[in-house]
Amino acid sequence: MSTILVASDAPTVRAEIAATAGNPNITIVEARSGPEVMALVAESMPDLVIVDMQMGNMGGMATTLELRLEASYGKLAHVPVLMLLDRRPDVFLARRSGAEGWLVKPLDPIRMRRAVAALLDGGTYYDDSYTPLSVVAAPAASGI
Repeated sequence: MSTILVASDAPTVRAEIAATAGNPNITIVEARSGPEVMALVAESMPDLVIVDMQMGNMGGMATTLELRLEASYGKLAHVPVLMLLDRRPDVFLARRSGAEGWLVKPLDPIRMRRAVAALLDGGTYYDDSYTPLSVVAAPAASGI
């Protein structure tokens, strides 16, 4: 049995994640702010924290950085974090914060399930759906 803490100040985001990631073997706990995440992690030590990048009070990056800081000096155990990003440039922030994974919105159930499974298994999940396709230049014509 796994416990996932879902943090977002948007009820629709929390509901979408709970509907997608939840199953009989997973308990979903909800938080609405970064400080609430910190308290719930200290209290119940979930197996995974899914945190929305944009929360009104202590957003996803600040929450993840605080979790990493508290784990670094032994106040909390390390807990994997999956960040939900609003745009492609936020990947830089997710990397800097120490998140084990991220998804770029809009969310889809397949990527969400893959990410949750990977992080619960101790791995990572880096959403590459935002990566532009490579463009290969045609070879230059000779004699020009």
